[in-house]
Amino acid sequence: MFGFGITDIVVLIAYLLGITLLGVWTARKVHGDQDFFMPRRFGKLLMLTHAFGTGTHSDQAVSVAAKTYSVGLSGIWYQWLWLFCTPFYWLIAPMMRRFRAVTTADIFEARFGRSVAMLFACVGMFDLSVKIGTMLKGSGAVIAATLAGAGEDAIHYEAWVIAIITVLFVAYGVAGGLGAAIVTDFVQSVLTVVFSFMLLPVLLDAVGGLNKLRETINDESMFSLVAPAEIGVFYILVIAVNALVGIVTQPHTLGNCAAGRTEFDGRFGWVAGNFVKRVCTVAWTLTGLAAVAYFAGQQISPDHIYGAVARDFLPAILPGLLGVFVAALLASIMSSCDSFMISSSALFTENIYRVAAPGRNKRHYLKVGRIAALGVVGVGVFLAFQFDSVLDALELFWKISAMMGIAFWMGVVWRGATAAGAWAATLGAFVVLWMTGQAWFIGWIGSLPFAEDLRLILMKGGEPTIYLPWQMIMYLTTGLVLGVVVSWLTPKPDKEKLDNYYTLIATPVAPGEPEPEQRCTLPEGVEPRPVRRLLPIPGIQLLRPNAMSVGGFVVCWIIVAALIASVVWIARA
Repeated sequence: MFGFGITDIVVLIAYLLGITLLGVWTARKVHGDQDFFMPRRFGKLLMLTHAFGTGTHSDQAVSVAAKTYSVGLSGIWYQWLWLFCTPFYWLIAPMMRRFRAVTTADIFEARFGRSVAMLFACVGMFDLSVKIGTMLKGSGAVIAATLAGAGEDAIHYEAWVIAIITVLFVAYGVAGGLGAAIVTDFVQSVLTVVFSFMLLPVLLDAVGGLNKLRETINDESMFSLVAPAEIGVFYILVIAVNALVGIVTQPHTLGNCAAGRTEFDGRFGWVAGNFVKRVCTVAWTLTGLAAVAYFAGQQISPDHIYGAVARDFLPAILPGLLGVFVAALLASIMSSCDSFMISSSALFTENIYRVAAPGRNKRHYLKVGRIAALGVVGVGVFLAFQFDSVLDALELFWKISAMMGIAFWMGVVWRGATAAGAWAATLGAFVVLWMTGQAWFIGWIGSLPFAEDLRLILMKGGEPTIYLPWQMIMYLTTGLVLGVVVSWLTPKPDKEKLDNYYTLIATPVAPGEPEPEQRCTLPEGVEPRPVRRLLPIPGIQLLRPNAMSVGGFVVCWIIVAALIASVVWIARA
């Protein structure tokens, strides 16, 4: 059946039953909405696998391999855009935990008020619906190609694959909440690493190794980390800045940082888990590069590369290996979708529904959260069928993630940022994002005398589009300028509210610290720390880092340099 042997089917069924039962088993610890949305009980290892599992999924392998297949080794930046952000995770994670929040919208409410919190809840839910749709689209393409090969038949299987994946992660995610996601991520992270590396050795062997690959692909630019035609240094730097702006307002980021038993558990887990992902990204891009030689002369959709290679090689190597591959694919998607589903339902339940219907008991809000989870997933499934390709879906997610990141960082860095400024920054960025996709605006930009010199316009699919880095610069700059100007022109925030916000950031979370009675406040008995600013500039609130923060930040940059050097060495071998 679909090239599956009996061993493959047994392996796949065993995985599906096992992971579902494990997730449902964790539901015994869910007694209310806090347990469902933000359980703070996990150590370093589970936080590492949670960060890796949540942040790593098969649609990313699809996008990196597909882009590499099209443009060469520089396609790695479709996921390595986060590489230069990773050292900053070491600094961001403690801050996110110190807010003592359940959702990121709680943080916006503590800084700007309820209106901005509700704005973020809406944007955040849409953002994660897009992400769920992106992942379902990518995973559906890989598994469909695994079942049906690289031809047109694969497209017809995608709908069934998407439906099956959705039912599986919803089954245990709705039961066990974020705790189920974190526990199952441990198993699924191991399988995701297997998925990332299992095809590369056999595919390289089939094309004669890296040396033979260079002979077959007679284009030196395919082996360059920088491709000036599209993914040059300018491209890499801008999308990295955009990623850093948006990472804090991806709603699931708070869980990555704040579900640990201690502040350090979240910090270590988020950073280490993401560095494991950066290593896996190298395997994805090398697989895409080897596929250029393997599929030479054939017509194949870039989205189907991973699945087609698996179908061609794995059954002949060992019975059951194709089942392991599909199980690993499912693991990579389920380990992310469950977390995104819970983060989205938390935003609706805690920051929209609870405001409209206050004073209900914990069980009531837990029930609403489970129903909301189904609604968010439904939107994600709908979007999965609207995207033309995984690459298009991924780029949309990058852009939406940054929309409220502008307001978030304004609020962290500058005391003068106001709620009206946060609204202006977000809505202004969205308007520019919409404008830059319209034909009339693209035509006007293309008519500017310096458009060609600055490469403002790029042909994509035979149609002119604004080059992605310039599009990002346009909406980020507009959002920032509007946010600052409107903040200057509107009444300043309440001083007591601001002092509480910055005191939270300055006060570490003590081991065993109880949950505060009110979110984004210090629990009773916790002594506030003084706010020690890095720069003596009035209104600027950048905090002075301690020795652990500085040391870890430096070590992270050393790891970044080592990863880049390793890929350059492999490319020149």
